[in-house]
This record gives sequence, structure tokens and C-alpha cells, in this order.
Amino acid sequence: MLAIVLCATLAAAGEPAVDYALNCQGCHRADGAGTPGRVPALAGSVGRFMHVDGGRDYLGQVPGAALSALDDASLAGVLNWIVERFGGETDFTRYTADEVGRLRKTPLVDVEGVRTRLLARAP
Repeated sequence: MLAIVLCATLAAAGEPAVDYALNCQGCHRADGAGTPGRVPALAGSVGRFMHVDGGRDYLGQVPGAALSALDDASLAGVLNWIVERFGGETDFTRYTADEVGRLRKTPLVDVEGVRTRLLARAP
């Protein structure tokens, strides 16, 4: 019972790790490894998007992010957590609720094509 109360308290507090677990982990997995052949890994690639023009926008426009039930501030927190946790980035401009609100208005349609082009240009 205590575990249920603790989880509910953390979820209500909008902890990015809990929001990730509840909204992203089902496909991207706890370790960010993704689902081979279906969902790309975050671990080992997400940080690269922060170093290529358009990559930052991409992370906020992928349908799983843009169409998620999270509010803009919570999604910004999750994106920042993902970039730090799975991308190893610590010195980056953090997403804000306003930025996320703008990005999610135009979710991507050709996700794989955009991803491939961005990663081809990324360091």
C-alpha cells in the first residue's frame, strides 16, 4: 500500500523519471534501448540530436512526444531528463514549456526519414 501511495505522490509531483516510466518506457524501455525494428533507442543517439540543426525540434515533434497526454511543462521535464539520462548531455539549453508547446503543434509525419537525415549530419 505504501508503494502505491509513493508512486501516486511522485506521479502527481510531475517527476520526469516517473513521467518517463508511465508514458515512454513501454516502448523505449527502462534503459532507453528501444524496441529493435519498431522503436528507436534513445540511449546512444538522443544526445546527438542536440548537436545538429533541427535535432532539438525533432525531439519535441516526434509523435510520441508531441501527442502525449503530458502537459507542456511535464513534457519539457521529460525531454530534459531523457537528454541527460540517455544522451549524456549536461551542458545544453533546457527545454521550456513554451518551446514544447510550440514544437508539439507540428508533429512529424516522416519520423524515420527525418531521423535518418538528422543522424547522418550529427557528430
